[in-house]
Amino acid sequence: MSSTDYPRPHAQLHLGVFFQGVNHWTIWSLPESGSQIDFSSFRRMIGTAERGLFDAFFLGEGLRLRESGGKIHDLDVAGRPDAITQLAALAGLTSRIGLVATQNTTYNEPADLARRLSGLDLLSNGRAGWNVVTTDNAWTGENFRRGGYLDHADRYVRAEQFLTVARQIWDSWDTDAIATSTDAEDWADPKGIATVGARTSQFDVEITPTLPRSPQGHPVIFQAGDSAEGRDFAARNADVIFSAHGSDFADALAFATDIRARLRTAGRSEDALRILPGTEIVLGDTEEEAAEKAHWIRLHQVTPATALAIAGQVWGIDLSDRDADGPLPAEDPVVVEPTGEMGSRRWKDPREIVRTWRDTAEARGLSLRETVIALGPQRGHVGTPAGLAEKFAHFVRAGAVDGFNISPYLTPDGLDDIVDRLVPELQERGVYRERYAGTTLREHLGLAGSGFFR
Repeated sequence: MSSTDYPRPHAQLHLGVFFQGVNHWTIWSLPESGSQIDFSSFRRMIGTAERGLFDAFFLGEGLRLRESGGKIHDLDVAGRPDAITQLAALAGLTSRIGLVATQNTTYNEPADLARRLSGLDLLSNGRAGWNVVTTDNAWTGENFRRGGYLDHADRYVRAEQFLTVARQIWDSWDTDAIATSTDAEDWADPKGIATVGARTSQFDVEITPTLPRSPQGHPVIFQAGDSAEGRDFAARNADVIFSAHGSDFADALAFATDIRARLRTAGRSEDALRILPGTEIVLGDTEEEAAEKAHWIRLHQVTPATALAIAGQVWGIDLSDRDADGPLPAEDPVVVEPTGEMGSRRWKDPREIVRTWRDTAEARGLSLRETVIALGPQRGHVGTPAGLAEKFAHFVRAGAVDGFNISPYLTPDGLDDIVDRLVPELQERGVYRERYAGTTLREHLGLAGSGFFR
């Protein structure tokens, strides 16, 4: 298929890197694995990403240490440093790459969070992004002495109201509010600074914001929810959606088509939002070598203990004394109310999941651990650098994605072969930048407008 036959023949791939910091997909137990929380690891990975001309460096958030069965879950990487603190330090060591912080609207307040994000945006000369997340689970809420105070249906109500107030704060200073010459009579013109007031179901605030605009106006808004409410929220508000629909082409295209329909319903252009699915990339010199490497990685990600922990959540019972390389448990699952332990996973119907697992294990002759691996999340793309460059060019030119947010399986060196081997293949095919064209994250992503809403 010629590139001119595609609906987006000149599309460029955008790449971000997700320093996960939590869960078993980052392998911490290999000799070549570095610290998950030492600043040198963050510095090493973001430096590699900027050398590879990535759009953004993306950090998650952890408001509570992961637990399983009421105990600290000691199998996974856990304990993320605060994202804004990390990114503020990294801003001074980088010059172009975007800095995206995941921050929760349920357990923050707009006057404080908008100010901290605005500070990051100013200090980085317009490279900040905010991944807007919500939660309603009581397990996380206990850390704030709130429990599950927010009804599930209200979490996006609060998020939307939160974002509206944050945007008003970011817009509160006129572009010429600060003196541009030392000959000026005043440093700031009070008439150029508006007071922000909000009386809503979630907020009752009156704020005189303290910081002027950044070069990109607002931090770029990311959103990662996949529910219907989350997709609608993204269509109304986000600049970038971080999805789980990037491994299978048909699934990715269906997701993109759905999001574009929601953008039209929201009165926005189909080009107003970038779709960057999360993905894992495994490279090899041959397809066979890459497949063997991917299998080896998966065995280190889903260890016997991890497989039993995941299965234990499905069955609702402690399976830690079972044989992960043996058959599936004979018991029926105990249906319990999800608490949010070990992250935000919700097992919608354990009985149906167990039926599927048993059918698959029996049909394919799989052990429990092999079943967990086979039916676990599809983690991404495996192949040679040239093969994956062709594949990604197809994805982006067909409009299935705008790029990928890559989750390396190894910290801090898991991005090296992608930058050194895949990026040149993408550039050779004309689907990836040769240099940064602008200085702000909004410019890297090719987003229209300044981000100003006032």
